[in-house]
Amino acid sequence: MIIDLSSVGRNPKPLEIVFEPGEIDLSDGTRLTGNALLTGDIHCDGAKTYISGCIKAEVETDCFRCLEPVAKTIDDHFQDIFVAVAEEPDDDEIEVSEDELDESLVAGNEIDIADVVREQLILATTETVYCKEDCKGLCPKCGGNRNLIDCKCEDNQIDPRWAALKNLN
Repeated sequence: MIIDLSSVGRNPKPLEIVFEPGEIDLSDGTRLTGNALLTGDIHCDGAKTYISGCIKAEVETDCFRCLEPVAKTIDDHFQDIFVAVAEEPDDDEIEVSEDELDESLVAGNEIDIADVVREQLILATTETVYCKEDCKGLCPKCGGNRNLIDCKCEDNQIDPRWAALKNLN
């Protein structure tokens, strides 16, 4: 959904938008398993446009160790600030204050809300996710999931660089 910034006024306008899984493409290994719901508001204050609200979604991401799918519920509160490129100074080097670090530049006069939701979902799923706390991961030799099989690869294989030490007794 595209929002024309010229139609946004000083008074907050409510937002309630539902995105289906096919509408938002997340990073590798993370997928929307249901609809994502954005509720919040949008308003302008001078040259800046503020979007604040909450995103609720069900996602599925891959376990960091064994690559099995792990379901995760996201309930993320956020605030985004957008500034028109025309409002920025033309200098090549400018000092950015701490408050300006969270601002995004808008090249045209439009914001794609799907991009805002996508960014917030990616930020909410960046931590390492495990299927269970004691996940054993994948075997580096055969690639088997050590949570499901006992492959014995490490017991049977000796690194050839250390093979001569085996005969010392």
